[in-house]
Amino acid sequence: MSGLRVVPTWRHGQERLYVCLTNGRNIAWYDREAARINLLSEDRREDVLDVLGPFLTGRVAVGPPPVPTPAELARLSLHPDDDLAPNRPGEALQIALDRDPGPAHRIRRDPRQRALEAEQTVGEALDRLDGAGWHTLHSVPLPGGDRIHHLAIGPAGLFAVHTLYARKQRVTVADPMVALGRRDPQPLLRRVRADADRASYALTAEVHPVLVLVGSSGVALTRPPREVRVLGDADLEGLTRLGGVLKPADVEALHAMARDRHTWGKV
Repeated sequence: MSGLRVVPTWRHGQERLYVCLTNGRNIAWYDREAARINLLSEDRREDVLDVLGPFLTGRVAVGPPPVPTPAELARLSLHPDDDLAPNRPGEALQIALDRDPGPAHRIRRDPRQRALEAEQTVGEALDRLDGAGWHTLHSVPLPGGDRIHHLAIGPAGLFAVHTLYARKQRVTVADPMVALGRRDPQPLLRRVRADADRASYALTAEVHPVLVLVGSSGVALTRPPREVRVLGDADLEGLTRLGGVLKPADVEALHAMARDRHTWGKV
C-alpha cells in the first residue's frame, strides 16, 4: 500500500484530482482539462501513477508543474482572507441567509432567496466562459456595504454585471428607470452605471455596465439605455463574440488585481 489517497475537487464545473499523503499534504494533482499530472515529488512518481490509474482517460503528460506566470505568482501571494476568487455567486446573500434565515413560515418567498437564485443563474453562466479565456469574480465587496454582483474579465474587456430576478415578468426599461411588471419603476440603471464607474476607478481600466434580467417574459425599451447593456441570462455567451480588446496577459493581470480585496478599499 502506498498510503496515498485521491481527493477530487471541483471549480467552475472542472474537476481536479489531488493526490495526498496520510498527513493531508498534496504531492501531485491530475488536471483532466489539460490531460496532465503535475508532480511535486518525483520520488513518488510510480505510486502517484498507480493510485491515479483508475481515473485516467487517454494519454496524459506527467511532470513538474509549469513555471507560474507573474500574474499567478501575484495570486499565490494573496492571503486567503484577501482573495475574492473563491467567492460563490451570491456569496454575500448566502452568508446573510445563513445568519438570518427569517421566519420558518411565511406567506411570500423571502426576496433574498429570489435575488440569490438570480445571481447563481448568472454566475454559473459566466463561469462557463472560463474555457473561452474569461475569469469571473462574484460578489465583489465595495466600501459602504455595496457590491458588484459579478465582474467578468475576458478578451472582450471588463464588465460589471448586475442581476435582477424577473421570472415570468415583463420588464420595462426607461433609462434610468426599470419596472418589473406593474411594480413602481426604480432608477436601477444609475446603480448599474455607478458600479461600473467604481470598478473602472479601482482597476484603472474601462469597465462596461451590464444589467441581466433573469427569467423575464419580455423586455420593453422606451429608448436605448445610455452605456448599459441589457441582456437576458441566456444571452451572456454573446459576450464572447464582442471581439478581442484584451490580450491573454492583460486578462490575467487584471484578474490578479481584481481578486485582491485591497484593490476595492477606496472606491
